[in-house]
Amino acid sequence: MSIKVGDRLPEASFKIMTADGPAEVTTADIFSGRTVVLFAVPGAFTPTCHRNHLPGFLENERAIKAKGVETIAVVSVNDVFVMDAWAKSTGGEGRITFLADGSANFAKAIGLELDATAGGLGIRSKRYSMIVKDGVVTALNVEDAPGQATVSGAAAILEAL
Repeated sequence: MSIKVGDRLPEASFKIMTADGPAEVTTADIFSGRTVVLFAVPGAFTPTCHRNHLPGFLENERAIKAKGVETIAVVSVNDVFVMDAWAKSTGGEGRITFLADGSANFAKAIGLELDATAGGLGIRSKRYSMIVKDGVVTALNVEDAPGQATVSGAAAILEAL
């Protein structure tokens, strides 16, 4: 069963890159006591994710944060090194938190995993965006098709804030 509005995010951990190398952060570290916009992509550097989904959040970062959002985070079923390279190559480093869910544990825990094995990608995350206030989902936008980034894009988040 998929997570829904009103649900609390489950306990999970992610990898992030720090100045000292890879580090682990938990859902409590990221979401407790703050308003966070989280969006998920099936894969860093993949066409829709790289050219459409992430750029919308970068372009609208200030507008989103002006509405009381403290953190914008992107999660993908990639390793921390790929997520770090993606952050650096897009200008997102220091602006958006890049969360590595390398084994899809978070995606599975919230019921939003995507089986992309037919395309050679294995288990990934569905494309979605959500607003999370103190660990509770207050808005959730899940794309019907992984090649689209309209329902889960930055414009939809801005409308929901």
